[in-house]
Amino acid sequence: MSLLSVRNLVIDYARTRALDGADLELAQGETVGLVGESGSGKSTLGSAVGRLLPRTARRTEGEVLVAGEPVFDLPDARLRHLRRKHLGFVFQDPIASLDPTMRVGAQLRLVLGRGGDVRFHLERVRLDNPRVERAYPHQLSGGMAQRVAIAMAMATAPELLVADEPTAALDSQVREEVLNVVFSLAAEAGTSILWLSHDLPAVARRCDRVAVMYGGRVVESGPARHVLGDPAHPYTAALAGSAPAAAAHGARLEPVPGRPPVLTGPSSGCAFAPRCPFAQERCDHERPAPVRIREQDVLCHRAAELQDGLSRHEEVTA
Repeated sequence: MSLLSVRNLVIDYARTRALDGADLELAQGETVGLVGESGSGKSTLGSAVGRLLPRTARRTEGEVLVAGEPVFDLPDARLRHLRRKHLGFVFQDPIASLDPTMRVGAQLRLVLGRGGDVRFHLERVRLDNPRVERAYPHQLSGGMAQRVAIAMAMATAPELLVADEPTAALDSQVREEVLNVVFSLAAEAGTSILWLSHDLPAVARRCDRVAVMYGGRVVESGPARHVLGDPAHPYTAALAGSAPAAAAHGARLEPVPGRPPVLTGPSSGCAFAPRCPFAQERCDHERPAPVRIREQDVLCHRAAELQDGLSRHEEVTA
C-alpha cells in the first residue's frame, strides 16, 4: 500500500480549476520531486495532502489517501490525529509559517509536548546558539527561521514531509545547506518526502522519482534519471530544455512557447496542446489517458511514437 495516494483529484477555486484530475503515488521511504511551471497546481496538490486548502477551495471529485486514511472524508478529530502522526509541512515563507507572537522555544514545546528537549531539536538543524530559543521569528534571518520550521516539522518524525519550495525565499548561499538539513533528517527518521520545486537539477540529484505537473494533472512520472534525462512527454522535454541551471555552458535556452492555461473547468483535451509542437487534432478534444513508456507513466496521445523523437527534437532546437 502506498503511503500517499492521490486519485483523480479535482479542486476548484471559485471560477478557476487548480487540479483537473491529478494522480500521484508515493511509497514509504521514497523521495518524490513535484515540478512544473507556476500555476500548474503543485501547491494546491501539496496542501490537499493535509487538507490545508483555503476555504475558497472546493473538492469536486477524487480522493487523497494518507496511510490508507481518506483525508477529505475524516472528521476533524481524526484529521488532527492523522496530521500529528503521519504528516509534516515546510512552506515557502519561513517567517509567515511561524507564530509571530511566540518565542521559538515556546512554539517547539507545543509540538514536542511536556518534557520535550527543545535544545536538542534546534541543534539537529544547526541552530546551537541558545539565543535562538528565546527569539521571536522576526528576529531571525530567513535561513534560521526556515530551520526552525524544519525542526518543528521533523520533531515528531512524520512518515511524510511535504516541502513546498522550502528554499524559494532564501539566499542562494544557504539553500543547499537548508536542503541538506531537510534530507539528512528525513533519512535518519525514515521519512518520505514530497518536494515541490522549480529547481530541476537539485530534484534530479536528491529525489528517487519525479512527477511533472501541467494544467492541474501529473503528465509524467517515473524515476528521476529517466523523467529528466530522457523525458517521454513533450512538456517535460520543453521544461528540461528551458532550465538555466541544467544548461551546458554556452548552450542556447529555448523557452516553452506560449503561456500556461488558466482553467475554468475540465480541460476538453490535452491542456498542453496549444503549446505543443507535436499536437494533432485529437489533442484538442480528447483527454489523454495514461500510457507506460519505458519506466514512465505519461499522459500523451503520441507518447509511444515520440519515444525517440523528443530527444532528436531537443538536439535540433538546442
